[in-house]
Amino acid sequence: MSTDTNKQIEYYANALKAPRIRDSAARLAEQARDAGWTHEEYLAAVLSREVSSRESSGAETRIRAAGFPARKAIEEFNFDHQPALKRDTLAHLGTAQFISKAQNVVLLGPPGTGKTHLSIGLGIAAAHHGHRVLFATAVEWVTRLQTAHQHGRLAAELAKLRRYGLLIVDEVGYIPFEQDAANLFFQLVSSRYEHASLVLTSNLPFSRWGDVFSDHVVAAAMIDRIVHHADVLTLKGNSYRLRNTEIDTLPSMRGDNQAD
Repeated sequence: MSTDTNKQIEYYANALKAPRIRDSAARLAEQARDAGWTHEEYLAAVLSREVSSRESSGAETRIRAAGFPARKAIEEFNFDHQPALKRDTLAHLGTAQFISKAQNVVLLGPPGTGKTHLSIGLGIAAAHHGHRVLFATAVEWVTRLQTAHQHGRLAAELAKLRRYGLLIVDEVGYIPFEQDAANLFFQLVSSRYEHASLVLTSNLPFSRWGDVFSDHVVAAAMIDRIVHHADVLTLKGNSYRLRNTEIDTLPSMRGDNQAD
């Protein structure tokens, strides 16, 4: 390409805030001439590079903003440790179609069975599919709502959170909530019902959530909304983190604490 043409492309790329067009136009020009591409094929190739770069950059931005404690992909999950868990189910959830339908995912099971890993993996997959995601523990979500309530902006905070396609609530049940905190959590669940998606993880079966939220009626109403449009996956077995230790089981995996 001539110097004048290069300058024009650079000007237009800067005007469009698409600097990658400038780079790919020059890089693909010689390939297009050698391969005998049509003008349309060359243009499509240049624009394809720009779109791919933008999508990748956008996903990375959404992943960083989500607040994940670590990066864990669904593909990295050790299914050998959870043989009853269906790969096809996780693969389908990884397409993020459940978010487009405002559906939920609930992961139940003892500590160390991979619930948080899978919730992060689903969140990262959602970010790659263009959805905004936020991750926090149940306690952190309640603290956030309590702060908003104290400043008289709870309704505004719930409305703001509804603009996120997916909220991940980790560790439901690890710490019980007082009545006021339980009511705030219920409002979070209720505000997203049939509007936006939740992924929740818990070490307790639903039958124990009444103890966690200090009110069996509130817990029942909450569960009703969560599972109405949801995939509920149960993980079993010993903690993966204890596989190289002499510890066979944990207290929460014995007796009536079994999350199945």
